[in-house]
Amino acid sequence: MAVLRPLKIVIENYPDGKAEDLEAANHPDDPAAGTRRIRFGRELYIEHDDFMENPPKKFFRLSPGTEVRLRYAYFITCREVVKDAAGEAVELRCVYDPATKGGNAPDGRKVKATLHWVSAQDCVGAEVRLYNPLFNRPDPDPGNFAAQLNPDSLEVLAETRFEPALAELKTGEVVQFERQGYFCPDPDSKAGRLVFNRTVGLRDTWAKVAATG
Repeated sequence: MAVLRPLKIVIENYPDGKAEDLEAANHPDDPAAGTRRIRFGRELYIEHDDFMENPPKKFFRLSPGTEVRLRYAYFITCREVVKDAAGEAVELRCVYDPATKGGNAPDGRKVKATLHWVSAQDCVGAEVRLYNPLFNRPDPDPGNFAAQLNPDSLEVLAETRFEPALAELKTGEVVQFERQGYFCPDPDSKAGRLVFNRTVGLRDTWAKVAATG
């Protein structure tokens, strides 16, 4: 799991100083790929895009008063939004249900979203390079290439947060970041300064809904 645009979460009813290892599948459709251990604690990061304070219809991710599932972990509910001087959300105060460990509720209640996350305590930082279409139209005019270049063909994210295991990948190896796409370490990557390139993105259902109004 990798969080590209981090938003901090504090789980207020989770014991301060406690941490636990949870089991995560290495491949959701291939049990032979085995499992790994991921650290869970009171402070986490989720994607900033997975939260909206005043969500429109069909936004099923985290918002004040809503309950969502954290992948491989627990159900959480957002109780409070902490903002900076500009009014932007910088931290979410949440509570968790200890009975939902593993991602299911004993009482059978359902949630509409499952979010990926990383532990604030032991995640690692990295630079991520997102490569988008070079041109701003699918059929650029051969006589005027320069005017049709996409100014956002490369987006560099400097403050991403990763599972520690991703630091062990070698240049050329490919990994899927859950809900994000496929990435590989760049030759610029080295110990203490990880760099990943996106090779293939994934569809974002909410982005499609938002684009159509």
